Parts: sequence; structure tokens; C-alpha cells
Amino acid sequence: PIVCVGESLQQRETGVTFEHITMQLKSAFAGIVPEQLRRIIVAYEPIWAIGTGLTASPQEAEEGCQHIRTVIRKLSSAKTSILYGGSMNDKNAESLLAQPDIDGGLIGGASLDPEKFVRIINAANQE
Repeated sequence: PIVCVGESLQQRETGVTFEHITMQLKSAFAGIVPEQLRRIIVAYEPIWAIGTGLTASPQEAEEGCQHIRTVIRKLSSAKTSILYGGSMNDKNAESLLAQPDIDGGLIGGASLDPEKFVRIINAANQE
């Protein structure tokens, strides 16, 4: 399964992004044992970036994914993949995927254009 977490624009602007994400993760993982957590993928997908063409800056995306990783480490030592999914596209994929806590992308509308999707794949395959 892929568990998507993220904040609204109002939550971001009022400074409660991390508290909101923590609450979402703890709710989603209540009753999940550590070995199950290993099979779950988490996607940081800010609500304000879904289908809007807006995307978090690489730094904002990294901060969100880093926070997710920190919360998950407190729950389990299992390694969990963390994706960024807020309007990643062929123009911003390389800078987003270069962030240390972003393991991949959850691609929406940008996957509908094969040429653009190939550019995202190529960005993901860079060292």
C-alpha cells in the first residue's frame, strides 16, 4: 500500500505542517507491526499541490520527507520508501529527486505524456 500524507495550504501557512503529518502517520500506522511497516510506501503529497501545478520547493519537499522518515524511525527500524507526489513533473523531478530523503516520485498527470514521463524516469535514474 501507499499511504499519502500532506497538509493544506492553510496548515502550511499557520506552521502546523509537521504536527499534521505526524498525526496522519500515527493514525495510519496504529496497530501496524514493524514488519508490516516495511512493506508500506509513504508519499508526501501536500494537498495544496495536488493537480494545481504548484509544487513544494526542493527544500520544502525534503523537509516534509525528512520529517516523515524521522516519525517512522520512532515507530520502527524498518526501512520505508518515501516518495514526493506534489505535482512532480519533467521540469522539477531532477531537483526534487536529488534530495536525500526523497526516494522517488508519485507521478500523477505528468505520467500522461510519454515524452515527459521518460524525462522523469531519466531524472530518477541519475546518481
